[in-house]
Amino acid sequence: MRALIERFTRPRSGRADPAPSRLTYRFQRWMLTPGIRFGVRFGIPFCLVFVAGAAFMADEGRRDQLQVLVNDIRASIEERPEFMVNVMAIDGAGTSVSEDIREVVPIDFPVSSFDLDLTQIRDEITGLDPVESADVRIRPGGVLQVTVEERTPAVVWRSREGLALLDDTGVHVAELGARNLHPNLPLVAGEGADMAIEEALRLFAVAKPLGPRIRGLVRIGERRWDLVLDRGQRIMLPSKKPVPALERVIAVSEVRDLLERDVAAVDMRLAARPTVRMTQAAVEDWWRIRQLNAGGQ
Repeated sequence: MRALIERFTRPRSGRADPAPSRLTYRFQRWMLTPGIRFGVRFGIPFCLVFVAGAAFMADEGRRDQLQVLVNDIRASIEERPEFMVNVMAIDGAGTSVSEDIREVVPIDFPVSSFDLDLTQIRDEITGLDPVESADVRIRPGGVLQVTVEERTPAVVWRSREGLALLDDTGVHVAELGARNLHPNLPLVAGEGADMAIEEALRLFAVAKPLGPRIRGLVRIGERRWDLVLDRGQRIMLPSKKPVPALERVIAVSEVRDLLERDVAAVDMRLAARPTVRMTQAAVEDWWRIRQLNAGGQ
């Protein structure tokens, strides 16, 4: 019995071993790595498609046909009625500004919305002097909507080039043909006055008690102001802290009627030593009175 069991359990000589060989085992392990699996699943198909596409695009005639097909498809999409812009609407701008906007944005309607660069259009519109800001968008119904906020003129600037309107930051708004077109706006003059409009407006606010006597501010040497009043009077302000200096002059004038006298100029350029210059007629009268008093003695 024992011999029979050993006979059936003894391995047969010459039977193939089912285990893989060492080379086959290493190859199977290599094929199971993530990189090789990705290359087999995606890399090889991509290379085949790329080679086929390169072979197809190598012919110039086929490239031209493909480009024409792409252009036709694109045109059929971009020129659909829902993508066409037929008119431009402008809100918030006056007649002259609207005309300027249509001039700087010469769009030939109808036009596809894909052909409009809204950022460039907005930049061209805000480049206009009277325009402070602009919003450009396409409304449903094929309307190019332009909403404009115009600059508000704050002063009239008289320079060598003529009269111009400036806003409260000194930005040029528009040319002005005549002063009487904006009689209620304060007047500034001189080179460099547009660079100090904020300071000029503070001076005008302080000088408000002088009322209609104010003629304007003159920029001297691009560094300081002279406040010009009627009767040729001037208040010569310092380059530094001109507002307190003007407040001081107005306070003295309200107490002692300084500016109501025959004063030609009040020089505040030296804060420690303000001076008053009388008019020529007042000086002559003073000398005449002095001579009379001297003769009477």
